[in-house]
Amino acid sequence: MLVLSRKTNESIMIGGNIEIIVLGVEGDNVKLGIRAPREVEIHRKEIYSIIQEENRAAAAKRISIDEVSKLFKK
Repeated sequence: MLVLSRKTNESIMIGGNIEIIVLGVEGDNVKLGIRAPREVEIHRKEIYSIIQEENRAAAAKRISIDEVSKLFKK
């Protein structure tokens, strides 16, 4: 893990196209801005974890050929 200290309005770069900017610090909260290409998905970690779990559950679910057929008819 890389640990950096930044002040308000300072930033870090990830690769050549993602910039993380410190917008403000209030008590225990840090407000960040993220500049990234539209194709880069950005989620809070707790939301990302939920998405991953739902993807695993969906991949493990078995459906019948009849159910697949109904999906294509819609």
